[in-house]
Amino acid sequence: MTAAEKKPVGRLKKFGMDMWRTRWLHVMALPGLIYLAIFQYGPMYGVLMAFQNFRAVDGIWGSQWIGFEQFRRFFNHPFFAQLIANTLIINVYQLVFFFPLPIIFALLLNEVRGSLFKRSVQTVSYLPNFISTVAIVGMLIMFLSPTDGFINRIVFFFTGDTIHFMARPEWFRALYIFVDIWSGLGWGAIIYIAALAGVNPELYESAVLDGAGRIKMMRHISIPSIAPTIIILLLLRLGQMMSLGHEQVLLMQNPLNMQYSEVISTFVFRRGLEFNDFSFAQAVSVFNSGINIVILVCANAISRKVSETSLW
Repeated sequence: MTAAEKKPVGRLKKFGMDMWRTRWLHVMALPGLIYLAIFQYGPMYGVLMAFQNFRAVDGIWGSQWIGFEQFRRFFNHPFFAQLIANTLIINVYQLVFFFPLPIIFALLLNEVRGSLFKRSVQTVSYLPNFISTVAIVGMLIMFLSPTDGFINRIVFFFTGDTIHFMARPEWFRALYIFVDIWSGLGWGAIIYIAALAGVNPELYESAVLDGAGRIKMMRHISIPSIAPTIIILLLLRLGQMMSLGHEQVLLMQNPLNMQYSEVISTFVFRRGLEFNDFSFAQAVSVFNSGINIVILVCANAISRKVSETSLW
C-alpha cells in the first residue's frame, strides 16, 4: 500500500477512534437528532407544493406541476411591497431596540454583588417568559383601554384626552416591540449571564489592582469576553430577518391597524388556512426562507472576515 493510500485509511481510523471515545455524547444527542429528523426535516417535502397547483384530493405527488407560477403571483400581488416593508421594519426595530437590551441587562446584573437581590431580580425578569402570549397581549389591551386603562388615565390627567393605542396604526410597531421586551428581556439575558459567569475572576482582580473602575472593567473585560456569544446570537437573529411569528401579530391585529400589522407570516396564515390556497402560501414561505438564508450566509461571511467568530 502506497503512502497516498495509507493516508485516507489513517484518517478513517482516527475518525472511528474519536467517534468511539465520544460515543456517549452522541447517544445523548440522539433524541434531539431524531426529533429534528422527524419534525423538522421530514415535513420539508411539503416545499414541493410551492411548485404545484396543489389539490388535497390529489395529494402532493398527484397535483399538477406549474413551476414558478405561485412565486409570480406573489411578486405581482398588490400587497407584496407592503408585506416586505412591514416585516423588515418590525425586525429592524427588534434588532435595534430589543437585541441590545438583554446584553445591557446581563452586564448590569453581573455588577450586582448582593446575591439575594441579584437572584430576586433574575427571577422577576424571567417570569413574563412563562406567561402565555395571549395573556400578555390581553393585559396590554386592558392597560391601554381608552375607557378604563390606567395608561390612558395617566394620559387623560396630563392632556385631558385619551389615545386609542390599538386602533392607531402608527402605534402598532412600538407596542409590538414593547411586548417583546416585556416578555423576553430576562429570558434573553440568560445566555449572556452564563457567558459572564465563565469569565476568569483574576482578570477583574488584576484590573482592580491597576485602578480600573466598574465601567472600564465592563468595557475592557466583560464585553470582549462575551463578544463571541453576542456575534453568534446576532448572526442567528439576522438569519430570521424576514421571519416573524404570527401569533403575537394576530392577537394585536385589528382592521384599523392592518396597514402596519400585516406581515408575511400572517399573510401566509390567512392564505393557507382561511382561503385554502396552500400552494400560494407555501411559495411565500419558500421565498421568505430563501431570503433568510441569503442574509445569513452574507452576514456569516462578513463576520468571518472582520472577526474570528462565525457559524461555519
